[in-house]
Amino acid sequence: MLNMKKISSALLLASLTTTSQAALFFGEDLNPLVSSANSDNANAAFLAQLSGVGTEDFESFSQGISGPLTVDFGVAGTATLSGSGEVRTSSSSGRFATSGSAYWNTNNDFTITFSNAISAFGFYGTDIGDFGGNITLDFVNGSTTSYIVNNTTSAPNGSLLFWGLVDVTNPFTSITFGNTNSTDVFGFDDMTIGTAQQVITNSVPEPGSLAILGLGLAGFSLTRKAKKQA
Repeated sequence: MLNMKKISSALLLASLTTTSQAALFFGEDLNPLVSSANSDNANAAFLAQLSGVGTEDFESFSQGISGPLTVDFGVAGTATLSGSGEVRTSSSSGRFATSGSAYWNTNNDFTITFSNAISAFGFYGTDIGDFGGNITLDFVNGSTTSYIVNNTTSAPNGSLLFWGLVDVTNPFTSITFGNTNSTDVFGFDDMTIGTAQQVITNSVPEPGSLAILGLGLAGFSLTRKAKKQA
């Protein structure tokens, strides 16, 4: 994503863990101007589980557009962002685009609703944890499964992370973002979604495994096509 020099002083892990129902992908870089290796490695491992998926980079949306904002992911259907947030096209207070210049700027209180049941979801986040909070995600599929992103809660301004989930057992139809500190505004970018049919068969590790991957939206709707991944 970020074309930056990667050096060995990046000390955080990019890792893959699995639960009995889902594979989780996480990498964090506290100084992405020096290295984005952990986040990028986690993203690469997530995408390796998928085929023919789309990634939304918000580049076709204009500065200041809020939700509901609908993105077309082709065979995966649409994803609609609603609640708190707007498109920004320039960096602001440590938040920035992870590709191009546009991203979704939010105070964490927003929901993504999918037209089809989804089994894979991943995103880049910027400037998370500098107010001492952790991102929370509620995945709804009739019942609710909740996750807390293990971001650094004393992170400096302008940090970067990638978080992703692959779960073919419990596909979901919406995700609600929150934060243990509601004042912790962050940048959301390069969202990838996929259906169960887009998960590569037998590619997701068995439960209990651990792989070390690297060290170191109000009033109107808009629709666009997402970028295709190989």
